[in-house]
Amino acid sequence: MKSPIHLNALKAFEASARHQSFSAAAQELNVTPAAVGQLVKTLEEWLDTALFHRMSSGKTRLIATETAQSALPLIREGFDKLAQGVDILKDNAISGALTVAVSPAFAAKWLLPRLHHFQAICAQTNVNLNTNLKPVDFASQRIDVGIRFGVGTWQGLRAEKLMDEEVYPVCSPTFLDDQSRLNSVEGLLNETLIHDQSMDAHTGFPSWSSWLKKAGVSGPFTTKSIQINNSAAVLQSAIDGHGVALARSVMAKDDVAAGRLVRLFPNISFQSPLAYYVVYRHECADLPRIQAFKDWLFKEVEVATVGK
Repeated sequence: MKSPIHLNALKAFEASARHQSFSAAAQELNVTPAAVGQLVKTLEEWLDTALFHRMSSGKTRLIATETAQSALPLIREGFDKLAQGVDILKDNAISGALTVAVSPAFAAKWLLPRLHHFQAICAQTNVNLNTNLKPVDFASQRIDVGIRFGVGTWQGLRAEKLMDEEVYPVCSPTFLDDQSRLNSVEGLLNETLIHDQSMDAHTGFPSWSSWLKKAGVSGPFTTKSIQINNSAAVLQSAIDGHGVALARSVMAKDDVAAGRLVRLFPNISFQSPLAYYVVYRHECADLPRIQAFKDWLFKEVEVATVGK
């Protein structure tokens, strides 16, 4: 195996090329500009080639040579890999911080109400939640584990199915009391239907139109509607009595159990082709904190399933 040499000099070179300045690189590396310049000079002497065009005037004093520019992506990738390796060495324990990436709605409606169970059995692990609707880069953003909704394939990540999901209509008990015409599925066409726009990007996720067709109601479906781009807010709108929501079973489970929502037409079952998956980087599969969190997740799902 070839070992990298002159690591400090390479760091000084990379930072100088990125900032196009010895002074700015020195500030980042917490050394003097003279020290950065000397490190770069040492590297140039060892390589027997210039790495920068040094300008005597102008805003930009350092411009990386063509050869240096071609080498920089590989050097940066190498530093990223070194950082990942150090993280694995540092994190190979159950204590410390565990960064978990989930959607804001999943965090609010499923994970946070149960997280104290994990903290009770792994008190030495501090959980940092990264709640974001956009995909995150697990390596660059130091994400340990995530829970994603989809078909189970994400580039660069190992995925294990956590739980399936179905969709069904829900409304508040008060709304149901006031709407006796909901004795039939056709009655839904007279109500305000709440749509979950956050699912629009997921190909194959059941819509109100597909659920109604499954229930035997033919179109056109020109009902009043409310469009919301957050699954938790969709359920809250139904709880507040604004209409009937097409709920995701995982998100709605606690609200239905607590009586805040009522499931309508329970004899109609519509399984979603998408599911929830625990995801993590392949190289982190054996880290104790990830294993502990993953084991806890599957036990929580098992308990919830038995309690149905």
